[in-house]
Amino acid sequence: MQRDDTMTKNVRNLLLAVLALLPGAALAGPSGEALAFTCAGCHGTDGSSVGPSMPSIAGMDPEVFVDAMKAYQADKRNATIMNRIARGYSDEQLKDMGWFFAKQRLHLTPQKHDAALAARGARLHEKHCEKCHENGGRPGDAGTLAGQWMPYLDHTMADFLSGKRDWPRKMKRKVDAAIAEEGKQAIPALIHYYGSQQ
Repeated sequence: MQRDDTMTKNVRNLLLAVLALLPGAALAGPSGEALAFTCAGCHGTDGSSVGPSMPSIAGMDPEVFVDAMKAYQADKRNATIMNRIARGYSDEQLKDMGWFFAKQRLHLTPQKHDAALAARGARLHEKHCEKCHENGGRPGDAGTLAGQWMPYLDHTMADFLSGKRDWPRKMKRKVDAAIAEEGKQAIPALIHYYGSQQ
């Protein structure tokens, strides 16, 4: 009889210990991967967008991701819906999502591009953009340009040029220099260069 009482007490104590831990587990919240599922409709399940108006965010530097989301939260970045979406996340959740996307491999979709224009863009990139957008604009701490959807790049550059989006440090000076060198074809040339990369 005493053995049964001891066993019952041990089971009860074990259950109480498990119940005591459950609120802590619930407070931990969803993982970065679970949170990132909400982005899949526009940015792809792994951050590689399949739609030309949405950027690929796979392989993105986590700080770049967090900075972008905070800019959306503060209405400092032109958006259709991202400002409302971004406001739904805490700083910690944004960091978790940023690290999830940083670990994803970027999958690119071939795009039609003008080879001659892309060649001019490659020269402009090397001269004016490579210092910040290293390796031809591959994923890094200045965002991803290489292989990014060309319609998205076109809309983004239009936002910068119209003042709807704030220029990152040094970028305006570099873009102005590229335009001074190549004229109206500078931006299309750069876009075709980035879009041509796989």
